[in-house]
Amino acid sequence: MIHHLRAGGVSLLVDARGTAVPAVLHWGADLGHLDDDALAALADALVPPVPPSSVDDPLRLSLLPTLSQGWSGQQALAVHRSGRLDVDPTLLSVERLTVDWDDVLRVDVGDAEAGLEVRTELRLSPEGVLAVRHELRNVDGTPLNVGTLDVVLPVPDRAREVADHTGLWSHERRPQRLTPGHGVWLREARHGRPGHDDAYLLAAGTPGFGFRSGEVWTAHVAWSGDRRLWAERNPLGPSAVGGGERLDPGEVVLAPGEVLATPWLVATWSDAGIDGASDRLHRRHRRRRGPLRPRPLVLNTWEAVYFDHDLPTLARLVDAAAAAGVERFVLDDGWFHGRRDDRTSLGDWTVDATVWPEGLHPLATLVRDAGMELGLWVEPEMVSAASDLARAHPEWVLGRPSTPEWRHQRVLDLAQPGAWAHVHDALAALLREYPIAYLKWDHNRDLLGGSAHRQTEALYRLLDALREEFPDVEIESCASGGGRVDLGILDRVDRFWPSDTNDPLDRQEIHRWTSVLVPPEHLGAHLGDARAHTTGRSSDLGFRFATALFGHAGIEWDLTRASEDERAAVATWAAAYRNLRGLLHAGTVVREDVADPALAVHGVVAEDRSAAVVALVALSAPGVSRPAPARVPGLDPERSYRVEVLDLGAGLPRVLDAGAPAWWDAVVGGGSVVLPGRALAETGLAWPLLTPQQAAVLRLTAV
Repeated sequence: MIHHLRAGGVSLLVDARGTAVPAVLHWGADLGHLDDDALAALADALVPPVPPSSVDDPLRLSLLPTLSQGWSGQQALAVHRSGRLDVDPTLLSVERLTVDWDDVLRVDVGDAEAGLEVRTELRLSPEGVLAVRHELRNVDGTPLNVGTLDVVLPVPDRAREVADHTGLWSHERRPQRLTPGHGVWLREARHGRPGHDDAYLLAAGTPGFGFRSGEVWTAHVAWSGDRRLWAERNPLGPSAVGGGERLDPGEVVLAPGEVLATPWLVATWSDAGIDGASDRLHRRHRRRRGPLRPRPLVLNTWEAVYFDHDLPTLARLVDAAAAAGVERFVLDDGWFHGRRDDRTSLGDWTVDATVWPEGLHPLATLVRDAGMELGLWVEPEMVSAASDLARAHPEWVLGRPSTPEWRHQRVLDLAQPGAWAHVHDALAALLREYPIAYLKWDHNRDLLGGSAHRQTEALYRLLDALREEFPDVEIESCASGGGRVDLGILDRVDRFWPSDTNDPLDRQEIHRWTSVLVPPEHLGAHLGDARAHTTGRSSDLGFRFATALFGHAGIEWDLTRASEDERAAVATWAAAYRNLRGLLHAGTVVREDVADPALAVHGVVAEDRSAAVVALVALSAPGVSRPAPARVPGLDPERSYRVEVLDLGAGLPRVLDAGAPAWWDAVVGGGSVVLPGRALAETGLAWPLLTPQQAAVLRLTAV
């Protein structure tokens, strides 16, 4: 029969008639109610012709496209057993059910000659997000080598333009676009983690699609190891997006009866541009995860003290943090046995008695007495060659002895039970002895050897075990910054560190694109020193305030060296963050399509559209002397809003002489401006002539 899944303004139409592997006939705009007769008529109307010099049956892009079906594009399934390569599965059963509010279709197919069965599960969430995965079972009595097991979804021919991301350390999530011809645009991660150049989220859309316009189909592989994403236009006719785990030859061999489950391919359709897809993804995640407690303001010690740990220094920093309104104090690298620099001791997860003769108890007492939570940095997946662990268990080190070190460290093979138990037991001991509320979990190098598949599975088991034993401990995923940001690990952590740079100019772009997939309450955004440690660029305190506000805010700055005025300003900003985080971490993220790349408009609108916080950002000098008005998207068109300019503690942003429009002067002068939401979205506000690297933060309240 034909199955029609509908939710959140999206329809998914799957033709499961006959014995062939079912095919997706439509994935996109809601088709409305269709009875069985209408579904059959529609399916028949979509049967393609048979062109010359082609297979004699109409070609359909099935849920599991293979060469034996006549599909010469990217294969969803490639296996090998004793010289046999061909696979030609047929339909076994289809089941429709509801799981966790999702409308679910389970499709079982099998190939008796090849000795395998595949279950494909398609879940359409109430928000209209489609999640798909396969489970491959070896039903033969001999081992089955798996080369490829990917999810492939059709997209219309009009989805001609493709966008994804690339990047490098401290410059993650850089967008890139192209309009490919026939062939495959394939992005593969070969780092043992997604990497700083991760494709992240692939979008195929109508030409010129933007944040607020165009029709878009997106795909993301929810997996924290090696993975693949692609878009394909095929001379045979169908276009598709797809993805899955990237496997090395021989990496996965299924024993008789064994099952391999793919990562979920999380996919969206939107007729409201990238923001429409982003909103679906955010709302789905928030429903599945449940409401988080208010995201505490963090101070991390790394850029304040680096490896120079001593109790008097940290005690002064604790006092300064508490006075500023910090709620979580995180002790970064340098606290464990023998760790005086980055060349030793990873793996030896016991407190260094020479630096901390009474353990971390004195610091924990200071932090808790100051009203803050204690957090601790760890890097459990790594090991230093100069460590007690590596000397005792060289067999636990991943790769060959000739494999190059990276940041003076090697990878611990967590797939080995002894290594996994060592890390688990060491972390559990710390969490039992100290009142640790938060682990900053780092991962500072690529694998460069071993099995990324087994390492990632072992990591997930470790995180799952610790969360079960210590459910109140939050975990941040850091991978030399943003090298491992994905929905697979987001099911197991509470926060990401999107980049190792705190330069607000870079962070504006990094957060803009990272937050398309991940809600902002999970993205650490820290207030750094005036001179950024990664770029050497200096920036105003106000620009740093405005940038760090729109995320899970924190501080990465030695406040003991700040002036009294700066500390007072930080306390004002911290209070503003606490006041606004209920909106910032639960509302709808909006981004305006600004033609001039020197300018940006972004913000968060309350779910009921009663209020909004919006930033007008000058990244550099605009291209014209009078920029176009700043439009504010996402408001209720039938309501009016009072516009305020917020002083977060550092004064208002710099505006060129005589460069303030009338509305700005009115608001700053103590008056008020009230405008309809429709007008704010369509005509906007005259752009104040902000100097480069300045941001104006507006609060809009419905009246």
